[in-house]
Amino acid sequence: MSEITLNYAGPADLDTYGRYRPGDRPGPRYPFQGRIADGTGDFPAESGRYHLYVAAVCPYAQRVAIVRSLKGLQDVVSLSYVDDERDGRGWAFRERRGADPVNGFTTLREAYEATEPGFDGHVSVPVLWDRTTGRIVSNNFPDITIDLGTRFGGDPDADLYPEELRPEIDALNARIYEYANTAAGRVASATTEADYHEARQAVISFLEELDARLADRRFLFGSGITEADVRLWPTLLRFDVNDNPAARISERPLTSFPNLWAYARDLYQHPAFRENTDFAVLTAPAAAETDPWRIPVQPLHADWDESHRRAAV
Repeated sequence: MSEITLNYAGPADLDTYGRYRPGDRPGPRYPFQGRIADGTGDFPAESGRYHLYVAAVCPYAQRVAIVRSLKGLQDVVSLSYVDDERDGRGWAFRERRGADPVNGFTTLREAYEATEPGFDGHVSVPVLWDRTTGRIVSNNFPDITIDLGTRFGGDPDADLYPEELRPEIDALNARIYEYANTAAGRVASATTEADYHEARQAVISFLEELDARLADRRFLFGSGITEADVRLWPTLLRFDVNDNPAARISERPLTSFPNLWAYARDLYQHPAFRENTDFAVLTAPAAAETDPWRIPVQPLHADWDESHRRAAV
């Protein structure tokens, strides 16, 4: 195997390239949707064959890194980070997070263009890359965590997607996506007072529902961490420091939901979650004063190392 040259993109340059706007890109948002197979197929589950490109700032990419750690796949599927900042060129490799160790790309767009020559669509993370075929397997983030959790073996005690619970997990995941993962965007984009309050109340009601659910169980489906916990947690992590102050969702911080806040700390204090978290990239300033009917919310930095006392639940 030839040695990879470590290349770096220049600094993010908003004056020259502008901001990256996913909505301005043509085509489907997640066009590559290959799946890892147990045995044969286009992408068999082989140790050392695949690489993950992720970003510390992206919650969907963080989920992938967490699952890889929970399953103990660090020596099976490699991983590297793109830089935290983007300009109009999209994700890039810079010295702060390191070079691309697989292909020597300077921008992640090169991986997309290598997979589909002339590609001009949205460049997202996470990306699952196949060294053997020299192409992207998938940039469809829900599939990537499922495949990492079920196809490569790994820690048998970390059964993140138990077969008997899959319909229930899938149903809850759909609601997590609507009322947690993507909800801040809908609240922030509301153009009328009525729509704003309806959108934010849907989020608050879902948080209250989750808080009640966690009163008598340690995790969302009992005593073990599942795919649902991994999908919810990065949104909880960002709620008080980013999503809530930016979108002005609730007067109540995460810390005011006693079971949900203790649950979030419980997960953070697990090595797989802690080691894949960089608080430095999560904080956003409070939103600028615009519509008078939007409630004021300031960022809140809580103590994630506070004892959670959830083990006995």
